[in-house]
Amino acid sequence: METLDAQQRTKPMVKDEFENVATEIRQESNDVRVSERHILLKCDLNLLPMLCLLFMCTILDRVNIANARIQGLEKDLHMHGQDFSVVLFVFFILYILLEIPANILIKKIRPSVFLSLSVFTFGVVTMCQGLTRSYAGLVVCRVILGGLEAGVYPGSIYLMTMFYKRHEFQWRLNIFYGSSLVTGAFSGLLAYAIAHMDGIAGYGGWRWILITEGLITIAVAIPAYWLLPDWPETAKFLNEDERQFWAQRLASDVKSIEMNILDRQAIKRCFGDVKIWIASFAYFCILTTSYGFAYFLPTILLELGWTSTKAQVMTIPLYAVGTVVCLSCAFVSDYLKHRFLFIVGGCVLAIIAYAILLSYFSVSVGVRYFALYILECGIVVAQPGIVGWLSNNLGGHYKRGVGIAMQLAIGNIGGIVGSNIYLQSEAPTYPTGFGTGVRLLSAGALASCVLLWYLRRENKLRDKGARDYRYNLSETELNNLGDDHPAFRFSY
Repeated sequence: METLDAQQRTKPMVKDEFENVATEIRQESNDVRVSERHILLKCDLNLLPMLCLLFMCTILDRVNIANARIQGLEKDLHMHGQDFSVVLFVFFILYILLEIPANILIKKIRPSVFLSLSVFTFGVVTMCQGLTRSYAGLVVCRVILGGLEAGVYPGSIYLMTMFYKRHEFQWRLNIFYGSSLVTGAFSGLLAYAIAHMDGIAGYGGWRWILITEGLITIAVAIPAYWLLPDWPETAKFLNEDERQFWAQRLASDVKSIEMNILDRQAIKRCFGDVKIWIASFAYFCILTTSYGFAYFLPTILLELGWTSTKAQVMTIPLYAVGTVVCLSCAFVSDYLKHRFLFIVGGCVLAIIAYAILLSYFSVSVGVRYFALYILECGIVVAQPGIVGWLSNNLGGHYKRGVGIAMQLAIGNIGGIVGSNIYLQSEAPTYPTGFGTGVRLLSAGALASCVLLWYLRRENKLRDKGARDYRYNLSETELNNLGDDHPAFRFSY
C-alpha cells in the first residue's frame, strides 16, 4: 500500500520535471531565435547601407554618360556615328579582365580598404571625364574607370555571401541591386537639376553632371573606410560570443564546406565547374539586354517625342516601379526558397516587352512607354535572380569569390554587346536592339532550364552515394573541396 502511494506521489513529480525540462528547451529555442534575429539585424544595419551607397555611386558614375549624352556631350566633343558606342564599349575592357583578380585580391586585403579605395579613385576619374576636352580623352577616362570599378560589384556580393545563409541572401542581394534602380531614378532627377548649371564657369550642363556626381562619389567613399565591416569573424559590431555563434550558424547552412586554400586543385575546380559556366551564360544573355536598356533608355524616351529634359524625368517612374517589383519578388523567392521560376518568369516578361517594341509603329506612344515598364520589371527579377542562384550553390571562401567573379566577368561581356546593338541609323525603331533582346532572353531562359536539370541530377547522384569516393581523398583536399564535397546539396 505504501509502495503504491509512493508511486502515485512520484508520477506528478516526474511529470513536473518533464514539463520543466520542456519549458527550458522551449525557452532556449526562443532565446536562440531572438539572438539570431538580433544578430541578423545588426548585420543588415552595419553591412547593407554602406554597400548600397557604394554600389549606387558605381552605377551613377557608370551610366551618367547616358544622361550627359542628351545634354550635348557628343556635340561638344565632335563625336559622330558609333563614337558613343565606342565610349561605352571601352569601359568593359579592363572591367571584365580584372573582376576575377579583384575578387581574389579582396580576400587578401580587407574589404573595407579595397572597396573604399576603389570607389574613391573612380570618383576622381568620373570628374576627369567632365573636364576632358577631346573624344580621345573621354575614351581614356572610360578605360581607366572600368578597371577601377571592376572589383566593387563582385567584391560586394562576395562579402554579403559570407554574412548570410543561402535563403537569407536573395532578399539582401535584391536590396543591394535595388539600390541601383533607385540610382537610375535618382540619376535622371539629378541630371535634370544639374543640367540647369549649363554655362556656369563656361562649362556645359553635361560637364557639370559628371563633375558633380564624381564629387558625390568621393564624399561617400571616404567614410566607407571606417564604416564598412570586413568578414563576420572580425566584425567589430559583434562581440566574441556573437561571432562564434554566427560562424557556427553559417557553417551549418553549408555543412561546414570550405575552400580556404587557393592551390592548383582549387583553381581547377573553380574554372572546371559546369554550373558556373551555365549560370554565367544565362547572366550574359540577361545582362546584355539590361545594359542596352540602361545606356539607351534616355535616348529611347527621346525618340518617343519628348524633350531631353522630359526624357530625363520620365526615367524616374520606370526605375521606381522596378525597385518595388525587384524587392517584392526577392522577398517571395526567399520565403519559398526558390529561384528558378522567378528567373524564367522575368525573361518571359521582358520578351513580351521587346515584342511590343518591335511593333513600333503599330502601337501608340503610351503602349510603347508601358512596354518599357514590363521590360524593366522582367530584367530586375531575372538579373539578380541568376546571380543569387549561383551564389547559393557555391561553397567555400575562394569558390565563392572566384565563381561570383567568373559569372560577373562573363556576364559583363554583355556590356560590350549591349552598347553596340542600338544602332543610331535604325532610330527610332531599333530592330537590331529589340530583336537581339528577344533572342538573348530566350537563350537565357533555356540556359536556366539546363542549370535546373544539372543541379537536380547532381543532387540525386549524391543522394545515391555516387560522389562518396571523394571521401577517400586526403584530409587536406577533402576539406578544400568547396561545393564538390559529397555532403553539399544544391538549391533551386
